[in-house]
Amino acid sequence: MTSDTDRPLWRLGASDLIGYAGMTGDAQADLLVIGGGFTGCAAALEAATRGARVVLVEAAQIGHGGSGRNVGLVNAGLWLPPDQVCAALGDEAGMRLVAALGAAPDAVFGLINTHGIACEARRAGTLHLAHAPSGLRDLEHRLAQGNRTGAPLRLLDAGETAARTGSAAFHGALFDPRAGTIQPLQYCRGLARAAQVAGAAIHEHAPVSRLTRQGDHWAARIGAYTVRADAVLMATNAYHRGMGAPRGAAPTYVPVRYSQFATAPLSPEMRARILPEGEGAWDTAMVMSSIRTDAAGRLIVGGIGDVAGAGRGVHHAWARRKLAALYPDLRDIAFDHVWQGDIAMTSDHVPKVVEFGPNALSIFGYSGRGIGPGTVFGTAAARALTGGGMDALPLAPVAGHREPLAPIKRHYYETGAILTHAISARRHLS
Repeated sequence: MTSDTDRPLWRLGASDLIGYAGMTGDAQADLLVIGGGFTGCAAALEAATRGARVVLVEAAQIGHGGSGRNVGLVNAGLWLPPDQVCAALGDEAGMRLVAALGAAPDAVFGLINTHGIACEARRAGTLHLAHAPSGLRDLEHRLAQGNRTGAPLRLLDAGETAARTGSAAFHGALFDPRAGTIQPLQYCRGLARAAQVAGAAIHEHAPVSRLTRQGDHWAARIGAYTVRADAVLMATNAYHRGMGAPRGAAPTYVPVRYSQFATAPLSPEMRARILPEGEGAWDTAMVMSSIRTDAAGRLIVGGIGDVAGAGRGVHHAWARRKLAALYPDLRDIAFDHVWQGDIAMTSDHVPKVVEFGPNALSIFGYSGRGIGPGTVFGTAAARALTGGGMDALPLAPVAGHREPLAPIKRHYYETGAILTHAISARRHLS
């Protein structure tokens, strides 16, 4: 079993792991992008395609953060159903965001097709699984709201859910045909490669130590060199590194860990039974878990918790019990790969766009849905910062955002996951 939680499964299967050179001199740009995840790479691609001079700098490697540790579900919308989005933002702004993110899978799969990104793309939909009768009632509400706003959702009964998942553990599921799955790291690096082809300068191992406003432009210090740019996008999300930067540039959020456990490739018989159509899935439990398969036929189980931290043993035991509960005949199969990643949560589970200076945006807080929203927001930010104006964004920017109780909320999320897993263990043993 691979125990190094800093080397996700996706790195082993990524066909595009070419490196990008670090900074070798000063540079001028129309747009400086800080962060090489979904948001940053989508922004670099869009801006370069529009003819802008683009410099993207990544402190580690492209896709090092959450974009390379993601579950790989290309979902439509946010975790929140439309009514809650509108409650948080108001009806007009809420419906604008719902519509923009409802089309997020179109944007993702469109870029994949346009640029020939090899990332195990499969648009077979997703399944939101009812873990209990209460979960099924929640899905009924989500169905009504989604259908009312034009989403082609369909509620499946327990029998059809069992046929689609290969498990009798669920009370039903909400099927979203707009969605799908990808190999997330290959997608992220494919965006970077396409951006480079379009003319963007991509630099890895290029951490920004200071970002300042100097006259009519921005100046970013990277090692011994400086990038001067008309506009800047901070796209670091949950993997922001400390740097000298203007107030509001650094994202503020509740950091939450999500761990994943991948089996060896299943036998052909098991692959024909378990998620045979290739949907990605997650459940309605308070401490959410997810299941999906990859192109090699591995079954991947995920759940909130830090498998590299103090609760490592608890989370490993939870994953083993979860697998046995869903698929009893797999109870003894080994986990070949285990990894974790950070999620940037916000109090209302709505992404944040902070305008921290002239022609400067910081975008963060996808709350576990990075692929679709990251692609949409990154693309829109590039348009906004290269002449399109802030109206190009699906969400109006604010002057600042704070999560004042972030340490307490992180403690809640992490201990909540550990306690839930521990309670599950006691019930399993009793």
